[in-house]
Amino acid sequence: MLVVDDNVKIVEVLSAYLVTEGFEVRTAVDGPAAVASVAEQRPDIALLDIMLPGIDGIELTRRFQREYDLPIILVTAKTEEIDRLIGLEIGADDYVSKPFSPREVVARVKAVLRRVDGSHIPDAPPVVEVGDLRLDNERREVTIAGEVVDLTRTEFELLATMASHPGRVYGRLQLLEAVSGDAFEGYERTIDAHVKNLRKKIGDDPRHPRYVRTVFGVGYKVESD
Repeated sequence: MLVVDDNVKIVEVLSAYLVTEGFEVRTAVDGPAAVASVAEQRPDIALLDIMLPGIDGIELTRRFQREYDLPIILVTAKTEEIDRLIGLEIGADDYVSKPFSPREVVARVKAVLRRVDGSHIPDAPPVVEVGDLRLDNERREVTIAGEVVDLTRTEFELLATMASHPGRVYGRLQLLEAVSGDAFEGYERTIDAHVKNLRKKIGDDPRHPRYVRTVFGVGYKVESD
């Protein structure tokens, strides 16, 4: 995996924890070095600080998602909430906020890799149709009126989880656990960012939803057809 942060001490600490957990770790301290490292040897996952010299973490996320479909965890400061949401909307799989526990970072890395390495939704029907939306779990494909919709891994897992039981209301922590394998308190608002982006891609107006409805104070559900 690749760890990118311009704080050398953070890189050293995270690398030590990850190596102890059995990961092979490459490091970089700026954006251009990260690009060169990924081009030379594509990692299984990248941990990117947002505030990087040369090329920031947001632009790296765009580039790595577009060119490599690389799983990304963003590292943010609490004051960078807008950048964090932008990062999630453009395809980052997760985020951790500074200051953080290295053990939590390791847990988040493992959770994203579990999802990428073939997680599936238990008891999910092969195909779910809601109006002109069609979700094919076997092909991991979503179409609207026959047109394929390009979803990130997290967006697909989120939609597939809710669509596995149309009409059932899922709380944010339930959805977080379903798509990441763990439900960390404080990270459930990540789901809101992914739902927002999912709605944009499937053309769902949150004020008059056809597919994903907000249940205020609880969470979300996929409409039953």
